[in-house]
Amino acid sequence: VTHSIPACIGSMTINSKQLDNESPVSIFAVNKCYETVQDGTFFDGSGFAALVREGYKVRSDVNISLEFRTTAAHGVLLGVSSAKVDAIGLEIVQGKVLFHVNNGAGRITAAYEPRGTNSLCDGKWHKLQANKSKHHISLIIDGNLVHTDNPYIQSTSADTNNPIYVGGYPADVKQNCLTSKSSFRGCLRNLVLTKGQHTELFDFSRAFDLRGVFPHSCPGAEH
Repeated sequence: VTHSIPACIGSMTINSKQLDNESPVSIFAVNKCYETVQDGTFFDGSGFAALVREGYKVRSDVNISLEFRTTAAHGVLLGVSSAKVDAIGLEIVQGKVLFHVNNGAGRITAAYEPRGTNSLCDGKWHKLQANKSKHHISLIIDGNLVHTDNPYIQSTSADTNNPIYVGGYPADVKQNCLTSKSSFRGCLRNLVLTKGQHTELFDFSRAFDLRGVFPHSCPGAEH
């Protein structure tokens, strides 16, 4: 067995002596257990999850869907970049969701800003869908559609070949379609990327790099 157990463990004794798990000698990727949990992946605001080590090719079309829950007004949701300018990015900035795409000719952005006192940072689950179809991009948040005009209609393909970074990204990694460096704090679930007929549901426990991310459960409320 090469992976850790996704579980809570308590009251462990060895030779009748109870182990002190409040002040361990060392600790790695162990979070506290919560009395109420929900399905999803908890991001503690310090790191990221890295998926598809060999690189994800966005090219002309991709549809991204996920659900998020946060009380923070800033945070990276997802980024896929290239060594050049081609990239896509999803982020929360000042309580707005931004979807950026650069097919090589320039960055364009679809922005969703909640109306009135409605907040996306209220700690409740919100459903997000971001669609890139050639030079068209759109964003659907909780059923509300936003799309934006793209002046660069000749440029249709985002030629990316880097991993998918979710919830943040390492300091030495360039992300051409993200403006925020803030790691996401909150919970994500049901991350699905669709290209044509191919749909892929990503399991964060299979990420090749996880920092400050706990794949199997979200606390029922912020602690």
